[in-house]
Amino acid sequence: MRSPRTLEVWKLGTVNYLKSLKLQDKLVSERKANRIPDTLLSLQHPPTYTLGKRRTDHNLLIPEAELKSIGAELHYTQRGGDITFHGPHQAVLYPILSLRSIGFGARSYVEALERSMIEFASIYGVKARAGNKCETGVWVGDRKIGAIGVRISSGITCHGLAFNIDPDMKYFEHIVPCGIADKEVTSLRKETDALLPSEKVIHEQLVSCLAKVCSYDDVVWKEDPSAILDNLEDND
Repeated sequence: MRSPRTLEVWKLGTVNYLKSLKLQDKLVSERKANRIPDTLLSLQHPPTYTLGKRRTDHNLLIPEAELKSIGAELHYTQRGGDITFHGPHQAVLYPILSLRSIGFGARSYVEALERSMIEFASIYGVKARAGNKCETGVWVGDRKIGAIGVRISSGITCHGLAFNIDPDMKYFEHIVPCGIADKEVTSLRKETDALLPSEKVIHEQLVSCLAKVCSYDDVVWKEDPSAILDNLEDND
């Protein structure tokens, strides 16, 4: 009989992308050393484009010098996947998990992230699906609603998923989302007739779907972002 699994969830609100990278690096090191339990960051970013380790700059359709004029930043990362947009009204989850502790390999972990978003979408009557061959993320028909890009180091995960609640869709016009041309991007707001609750509730529902798919027995919610973000600044 396995021991109970607990997932510690930090609700961080809106966090600068670079700060979130530093925080993930710190938590990955602590998880590798077994100083913290499996941990998840639930947050949003200011308008930000990110590129994965393949450095597919050609999928950014606006000159980098013009990004400031549209209020966006560009950052390079070590995650998998292609170019992605993060911004307000998008739910971002960064799980810092031990794959060994949850019994997943890399592929089954990515599939779990997909199932989490599919199950969440179904709450609002939206029939989502995993991508077909050469399609990453989660789709509604031929429209992409959720992106996935992960990094795994010594069996510990970071980066994660981004689910579109109601972002400003104009930002997606400046990229080839996830490197897949001729496909639309959509959002929960566009796909459902249901009345959406607050984004706080939506984030909690998405986290609960992930916890269920990964078979956690208990979720511990951390409501004070300063407790973890201030500690990060103290160590800079």
